[in-house]
Amino acid sequence: MFKKILIANRGEIACRVIKSARKMGIQTVAVYSDADRNALHVKMADEAVHIGPPPANQSYIVIDKIMDAIRQTGAEAVHPGYGFLSENMKFAEALEKEGVVFVGPPSPAIEAMGDKITSKKIAQEAGVSTVPGYMGLIEDAEEAVKISKEIGYPVMIKASAGGGGKGMRIAWNDNEARDGFQSSKNEAASSFGDDRIFIEKFVTQPRHIEIQVLADKHGNCVYLHERECSIQRRNQKVIEEAPSPFLDEATRKAMGEQACALAKAVGYTSAGTVEFIVDGERNFYFLEMNTRLQVEHPVTELITGVDLVEQMIRVAGGEKLPFAQDDLKINGWAIESRLYAEDPYRNFLPSIGRLTRYRPPVEAATATGVVRNDTGVYEGGEISMYYDPMIAKLCTWAASRSEAIEGMRVALDTFEVEGIGHNLPFCSAVMDHPKFVAGDMTTAFIAEEFSDGFNGVALSEGQLRRVAACAAAMNRVAEIRRTRITGRLGNHERHVGDDWVVVVQGEEIAVKVAADRDGATVHFSDGVAHRVTSDWTPGQSLARLEVDGEPVVLKVDKIPAGQRIRTRGADLKVYVRTPRQAELARLMPEKLPPDTSKFLLCPMPGLIVKISVEEGQEVQEGQALATVEAMKMENILRAEKKGVVKKINAAAGASLKVDDVIMEFE
Repeated sequence: MFKKILIANRGEIACRVIKSARKMGIQTVAVYSDADRNALHVKMADEAVHIGPPPANQSYIVIDKIMDAIRQTGAEAVHPGYGFLSENMKFAEALEKEGVVFVGPPSPAIEAMGDKITSKKIAQEAGVSTVPGYMGLIEDAEEAVKISKEIGYPVMIKASAGGGGKGMRIAWNDNEARDGFQSSKNEAASSFGDDRIFIEKFVTQPRHIEIQVLADKHGNCVYLHERECSIQRRNQKVIEEAPSPFLDEATRKAMGEQACALAKAVGYTSAGTVEFIVDGERNFYFLEMNTRLQVEHPVTELITGVDLVEQMIRVAGGEKLPFAQDDLKINGWAIESRLYAEDPYRNFLPSIGRLTRYRPPVEAATATGVVRNDTGVYEGGEISMYYDPMIAKLCTWAASRSEAIEGMRVALDTFEVEGIGHNLPFCSAVMDHPKFVAGDMTTAFIAEEFSDGFNGVALSEGQLRRVAACAAAMNRVAEIRRTRITGRLGNHERHVGDDWVVVVQGEEIAVKVAADRDGATVHFSDGVAHRVTSDWTPGQSLARLEVDGEPVVLKVDKIPAGQRIRTRGADLKVYVRTPRQAELARLMPEKLPPDTSKFLLCPMPGLIVKISVEEGQEVQEGQALATVEAMKMENILRAEKKGVVKKINAAAGASLKVDDVIMEFE
């Protein structure tokens, strides 16, 4: 076995690989850019080598710099993680030439599966079910229309070298096929330098379900069942689970066997994933093969008990797989929520900055439940603008899907992140969505169910009552504490009353709090009462309570005259007032937000790439005003209405914070 492995990656996946290597007694080498000098993966590794400036194209994906780091440290093998150089055939070849082992598949397998047209042809020859389509070169738009009619509408027009949704169009008729062909061809040429286009049947009610395979160098290949990845936004996965709530045993077996057949057809070794699109009738079609470890691999590990990173390393070292297909059973259910540094209230725009608070739920593993958090950050660390916005993967496991979902709800409520925008409330909203709970989802789930974006969660009447009861009970604890500190007037202690008015989500709720040694019973005006118990003390940011015996977790922050309470995806301002205070508060004028209609504000921390207008210029609705780059994405800011540019406050190359004024209008 290897004595030293270099990890050609960063962030949570580098940390993940280090954990398995350490367990195996293997030393690890980290590489890092200027931006990652103090990163967690650098702290965890036995050695670390600096490889250049922050941009990945000047550090993490420069093959020569990685090769230099290997030579400096004497690493015998390289684990590429995912992204960066993980599916780069030239990198695999460079390692082979150097005599260093690549912890991944052979370079010919990477090449064969890296091209969508080639991989589909190989899949067809291997007996893998593929989407009906035309894989040859298409000369012009009229030929595209002819082929589309033969396949049958709707069709998907795709770039062969595509990815991330670029060079992709759906056509429902001849005109859309004609226009879509030309648009896809143009996009593909500008994005990938390859304008080859293919056309295939568009699958309705599609679900994204993938099969994890593992193959050694001795001819053994197994599948470790499936992962459901249908909850995705702009082709970016957000929630994954294993197994899928949709598959039956016969479909699972057929998909697994076909995935192994494809792996064997290309001489595949190591861990890999065969992605399928599955329609509403459980017909499945090959999508592509990812010749690397997947981001969502932890859910497979949780239901099989197999450490995929360890097996990748052992396979690379020439060992045989220690199990056969019949040994791989599905045990329980696992769910993964990806924590992204993206602000869901601002259309999921990237968010960067310092993590002023980063406290994930405590990781634990028992016979009835598991909480796991794969991360690459720490409290006080920086979220950089240079890399992918995913900062952690929160996973839960339980015996059943409903128990795993409930475990995830509590884990999300317990996860404290401050200092940046993040998608934890959105993940909570998905966990409570009736369609997700029922397992009734397609790849269009987010687009359909959150068509107007994410504006937070409005709690149900029952949930509001429980929050109100908790707030009233917590307020009484805080009031008693205040009287002990400041309330002594002579020999008398200020009395804490029983009658209160809780204002939450725009609603006034009158309550009476009857407290005792063990907690408080909160009575509502309609005769309903909730029993609240907790060991919370004022100042704690996380309140763990029980309401009528059921656990409730609240994130609590002090705000003027009240508290900010977050739970189950809802972000609430809660005020607990005496009846007299409530009466006076009703007379207070409402403070209106400032008018920003004459300003173009920066929606995220980022770099100004381009200013597209000049002072004094008249602009039209929808016209491009500026381009801001953050986390590998360029965002074009457009005019919301017609106007004249009065003043420009920023120039190309400037770094801005959220809500910095880019320009003003007359």
